[in-house]
Amino acid sequence: MQVQLPGRKVLILSVSAGTGHTKAAEALEKVFRQQPGVGEIRNVDALRFTNKLFRDFYSKLYIQLVHRAPTILGFVYRNSDEPWKTDRMRLMLDRLNTGALERFIAKFQPDITVCTHFLPAEIISYLINKGKLNARLSIVVTDLDVHAMWLCRTFNRYFVALDEAKIHLQVLGLPGDNITVSGIPIDPIFAEPPEDRAAMRQQAGFDIHRPLFLVSGGALGVSPAAGVIEALSRLRRPAQAIVVCGKNAELQADLEKQAAEVQQNVPGLTIRVIGYTNEMHRWMQMSDLFIGKPGGLTTAECLACGLPMVIVSPIPGQEERNSDQLLEKGIAIKANEFTTLAYKLDALLDDPARLQAMREKALYYGRPRAAETIVDTLLNQPVEDPAQIPKPKAATPIADMFASLSTRSANT
Repeated sequence: MQVQLPGRKVLILSVSAGTGHTKAAEALEKVFRQQPGVGEIRNVDALRFTNKLFRDFYSKLYIQLVHRAPTILGFVYRNSDEPWKTDRMRLMLDRLNTGALERFIAKFQPDITVCTHFLPAEIISYLINKGKLNARLSIVVTDLDVHAMWLCRTFNRYFVALDEAKIHLQVLGLPGDNITVSGIPIDPIFAEPPEDRAAMRQQAGFDIHRPLFLVSGGALGVSPAAGVIEALSRLRRPAQAIVVCGKNAELQADLEKQAAEVQQNVPGLTIRVIGYTNEMHRWMQMSDLFIGKPGGLTTAECLACGLPMVIVSPIPGQEERNSDQLLEKGIAIKANEFTTLAYKLDALLDDPARLQAMREKALYYGRPRAAETIVDTLLNQPVEDPAQIPKPKAATPIADMFASLSTRSANT
């Protein structure tokens, strides 16, 4: 990469509601720090600059809803996904609680700002629009679809995962020249050439002749892994699985106990349960199938590794939207019930041509260099005044269009 105008200050803002937004920010920071001539780089959780009540609302309440009332999340997601309907109200509420964030941004005076969550994006968009900040705002959407909460009226560039997402934004009135289909930023290690799969399996102590499943233990205290392990005990064929639990020690202990009991009764099944790992890229590269929830970053990592997905228990809202995209593109299958998971796995393994086609589709849509694409675009684009970017023209026409259609239907 060639870097122009060295010394520019970069501010990366995420929000610790879930893990995907912060992981995307970490990937971008890693690539920015590899570039010569870049000035100070700050990677900041925007919630650090808010009050405790607001932090709990954004992070703890979200986690509790995921765990206890996911259907409420789905309801809120669907009913808030109307372009420009709630942006002014949300901005007013957020600004009441993010004064410290505004002061921090004003003091740091970044040249480039990159947001992997919509909360700081709308704050920076407001500051630029009001002439309180002279910086370029880039918004990195961390799911396959673009929810209405990601929409900002003043920005320099959007980075999205799919061509469909770009079309969606263009129809809403955002200028296509300022929208880049980059993919979701993941750790640059996923862009390194993979090792031989059989050699990696042997080194990890797995049988190269039996199918290997990578099972996600789940984040935020919500894990489908127990249901997956129980379902694997009903497979017709011998198999093996690696279950990744992250930093949840209690979950890991429970799953280790369950796995030991299952393996005693199913001799042809091998299950290994591990905790947090920095080797996720290796586990993905050596596996035949991923079984778990389709979070944005997890999905991007699987695509980068050409790893077909078996979707279980998606969180209503963004994970269901990710699921729709993956199913439509032939990259995944979905088990609505754990009772049929083994049946679906056996059927897929019985059709190696279909499994290979899924792997090829995953590789086709994978963008392992997404973080590099984003950084390269930002460092090499011409400097421009953010306020000069055309404002979206579709703030109301979408609603007007549907109202017009309803009126026509009523009159016919």
